[in-house]
Amino acid sequence: MIFIIVVSALNVGAHTYHILDPYQHILAYLDLAITGIFTVELAIRIVAEGSLKRFLKDPWNIFDTMIVVGSLVPLESSNLVFVGRLLRIFRVLRLISFVPELRVLLNALITSLPRLGYLVLLMFIFFYIYGAVGATLFSKINPFLWGDILRAMLTLFRVMTFEDWTDVMYEVMEVYPLAWIYFLTFIFFSAFAFLNMLIAIVVDVVNKESKSLNLEGDAEERHKQELVEGIQKISGELERLRNRLDRS
Repeated sequence: MIFIIVVSALNVGAHTYHILDPYQHILAYLDLAITGIFTVELAIRIVAEGSLKRFLKDPWNIFDTMIVVGSLVPLESSNLVFVGRLLRIFRVLRLISFVPELRVLLNALITSLPRLGYLVLLMFIFFYIYGAVGATLFSKINPFLWGDILRAMLTLFRVMTFEDWTDVMYEVMEVYPLAWIYFLTFIFFSAFAFLNMLIAIVVDVVNKESKSLNLEGDAEERHKQELVEGIQKISGELERLRNRLDRS
């Protein structure tokens, strides 16, 4: 299935090359075959689970179902071609549900969102303060970069990403020689402190998710071992009963 998902992604990408227009009918048949494989695979999983209700209790199964159902949108209708191709792009996301490591990373990202939200709020406050200072002091130097607080915050984002930030600093330093203090302190807090805090939060959550996954795997392994031992005990009891019957 991972191979089919990769082929599906390549098929979607092939539609973006006009040089392959003469082979569009072949790509269309390939897309139809991939959609059929996805549908059959999903049906087998539902049957193996026993019921649709039980199957949909797992969020990842709901995720796969939505993607497969979206793939059933026909491409022949001119009104649905754009929608159908967009939905087929998301079939690549099925790799997440098939690769446990990707699921751990995605779960960690979702789990860390509340904590990241507070960090983003803190960064916004920090940006707002520095943006207000920059718009107040530097607006006459370059109105395009510092004309108002929104422009100043956008400029600060450029500085944080190190995109020609020295040009911005040197332009300001021609009027305010000590402006380097403003830029260096901003970079220290934004690019170093906040970024490291962000990494620390994500790494902490990833470690917790990995431990949880390992614990689930150990519990499943113990459950299998208990089943094997139970089956062995039952087999032994049946063997002893058979021996008694043979003696009698």
